[in-house]
Amino acid sequence: MTKRFVSIGECMIEMAGGGDRQYSMGFAGDTLNTAWYARALLPKDWSVDYVTALGDDIYSAQMRTFFGENGIGTGHIQQIEGRRPGLYLIHQQGGDRHFTYWRGQSAARLVADDGEALDAALMGADIIYFSGISLAILAPRARGKLLQAIVKARDAGGRVVFDPNVRPALWTSSAVMGSALTAAATIADVVMPTHSDEAPVFGDASPEATAERYLRIGAEEVAVKNGAEPALVATQTLRESVPASKPETIVDPTGAGDSFNGAYLAARVAGRGPIEAAGAAHRVAGIVIGHKGALVDPKLLDQGLVAS
Repeated sequence: MTKRFVSIGECMIEMAGGGDRQYSMGFAGDTLNTAWYARALLPKDWSVDYVTALGDDIYSAQMRTFFGENGIGTGHIQQIEGRRPGLYLIHQQGGDRHFTYWRGQSAARLVADDGEALDAALMGADIIYFSGISLAILAPRARGKLLQAIVKARDAGGRVVFDPNVRPALWTSSAVMGSALTAAATIADVVMPTHSDEAPVFGDASPEATAERYLRIGAEEVAVKNGAEPALVATQTLRESVPASKPETIVDPTGAGDSFNGAYLAARVAGRGPIEAAGAAHRVAGIVIGHKGALVDPKLLDQGLVAS
């Protein structure tokens, strides 16, 4: 029987490059990136669906085709007349990547407006994955609708995974952001934060403090990412730091955390424990940062990295 991994959020048009004002177009977004790596690494009896909203323009059509061609289900993507995908442009400055966003007319901002469509998309899912960005792009009432739909799917047997993915620029205030992310975490079984993002908002002095905070509000399992530093996996009975793999070369860190999440979840589904899953996730992230772009060719990933 096929099992379902459902990822909820926004995929955007990516314009990368910039040399001599020449850019190449691609598609990426945090929850789409995780769905990409989940699809590459989950057992074959799993399907992966992306739940979002797209417009009725040519780029929305291209995006939908791109998902389908790469094994990501499109059956629950809403089409919003007159809307289009958001867009971001990457430029290099001071030896680092910087991002400029245009997402005011993004169709994904309306993904929770149709409650029936959202319920239908999530019902029957075995894993429901979403992020802080999934919430940040929505109007306040729509955030509540999304969380309600996720709770319904969880009550029907789904397991909820949440990456807070703290992005202050998307929120009206730090207080609103902290409140919304905490509310979302209370309905999650697994929380996958990044310590360096969480510390300025919640005052966490260490990855252990980040993990403890999420365990206290109800998470069963927490995997705290920390860049090139060890990841911390924690449950009520486990605390273990798992060193990151040292990549041969670092080309582009984009999507590293998202790939970690997808690989970690695939390993857990395959029967690996949290410590082994974090090790496998580090190895996958190490491959990803050795290549350009958030989405690397699945052929570069070895299923054996996460399989039991």
